[in-house]
Amino acid sequence: MSKRPKIVSTGLSGLVGSRVEELLSTKFSFQNLDLTTGVDLADEASVKKAMGKASGEAVVHFAAYTNVDEAYRQMGDKNGACYKVNVLGTRHVAQYSAEQERYLIHISTDFVFDGKKRKPYTETDRPHPIEWYGQTKYWAEQEVQKAGGSFAILRIAFPFRTDYKLKPDLVRTILEKLKTGTLYPMFSDQIITPTFIDDIAIALGTIIQKRPRGIYHVVGSSAVSPYVLAKSIARAFSYNEQAVMKGSLTEYLRTAKRPYQKRLAMSNAKIKTELGITMRTIDQSLREVAKQMRQS
Repeated sequence: MSKRPKIVSTGLSGLVGSRVEELLSTKFSFQNLDLTTGVDLADEASVKKAMGKASGEAVVHFAAYTNVDEAYRQMGDKNGACYKVNVLGTRHVAQYSAEQERYLIHISTDFVFDGKKRKPYTETDRPHPIEWYGQTKYWAEQEVQKAGGSFAILRIAFPFRTDYKLKPDLVRTILEKLKTGTLYPMFSDQIITPTFIDDIAIALGTIIQKRPRGIYHVVGSSAVSPYVLAKSIARAFSYNEQAVMKGSLTEYLRTAKRPYQKRLAMSNAKIKTELGITMRTIDQSLREVAKQMRQS
């Protein structure tokens, strides 16, 4: 039996990384570098030491500060946790990946865009973040590109999965509120691209093996409003669709503490045509989540 290729990773305890490791552990052997294993990504010496000891030809950088509301409260603060983790952490990981000639897969976000485009965003669209989380993630992308190594930047969007105790994703938040009858009105005038983490894992397996270079949108095949998403969840889990009420992002923004992107439809055509990767629609993904829940 051949040995599994070794992959150096960051953020394997997070929402996305932990599920990716779970699904790909029969194909690859992952080693995690982040605070849970004593590595401070914002500390260059800590990263240098850890990456010097770690073995593996490829690096997958999941670790990120993803609390968008808290990030906004840190706006402009380069001493804040958001900047340190997302920008400095990525700089250090990218630099040592390049220095050690390791292929780097950096996980980014749809929040690098401003949400003003009426058509789906493609990899050739120029980022224009409108809040601090998106800004730091865009700078992180630039750090990866500046480091001079071999890399792929994967932008994901509104990731969700069947089960993760430490952090609720959007789909499970809506599902829980449907269960308890506490669902607030859902925006019908915003577009997002929810993405099933199991599909991200499958895509990552392909990308680790094929090692393409450049930027790729690894996102679901449905761009929907949160209102339509909630209706789809209700349908998939046999809840009353009438319980889903329409809300307005436009109205909400009049008193919101931070800006929201209004249209974040993302195109995944590039990964399909270049890499043969197919991502599920939201209804297909929700059916699989429901199936996994029944089996658990």
